[in-house]
Amino acid sequence: MDSAVDVVGFAPDEVTLGESTRSARLKWVIVVDPAIPAGRMANAVACIAAGMGEAVANLIGPAALDAAGQPHPGLPWAGCTILAADPVTLAEIRARAVAADGFYVADMPEIAQTVRVYDDYVAQLAETKPEDLAVYAVGIIGPRNRVAKLVKRLELLP
Repeated sequence: MDSAVDVVGFAPDEVTLGESTRSARLKWVIVVDPAIPAGRMANAVACIAAGMGEAVANLIGPAALDAAGQPHPGLPWAGCTILAADPVTLAEIRARAVAADGFYVADMPEIAQTVRVYDDYVAQLAETKPEDLAVYAVGIIGPRNRVAKLVKRLELLP
C-alpha cells in the first residue's frame, strides 16, 4: 500500500493483553485462495502479516520469556483469523475493503510471487489495473463488526 493509506491501529491504552482477542476493537483477517500451492499460500500469509505487523500501530504484543529465560518475539495480541475464498470472492472482498473507510488492506498479488526483483514488481504493479489484479491473499484490519460482516460467509482455511 502507499503512504496515502489511512493509518489504522490501536492506541496504547487499547492494548489489552489479559483479555480475549474478541474484546479488541479491531478485527484482523487474512483471506487466502485455498487452491494455490501450499508454499505460495504460506508465503502470501507470511508476507501480508509482516507488512501489517509493521504498518498497524500496536498490533504486536511485547516479547516474552519461556521458563528457561529464552526470549520469544512478540506476536499479534489481537489475533488473526485465516479464511478461505475462491479467486472471484477474494477479489470482491478486496475491492470492498479497499473502498471502505477505516480499513487497512494489504494484499499479495500473483505478480509479487513471480518476479525476483522488487523494482520489477513495483513496475508491473504500476501497469496493472485494479480490476485485472490477481491476488493470492488479502489481509484486512478494521472495526470488528464491519470486518466480520465483510467476511461473514467465509470458512476458516482448512
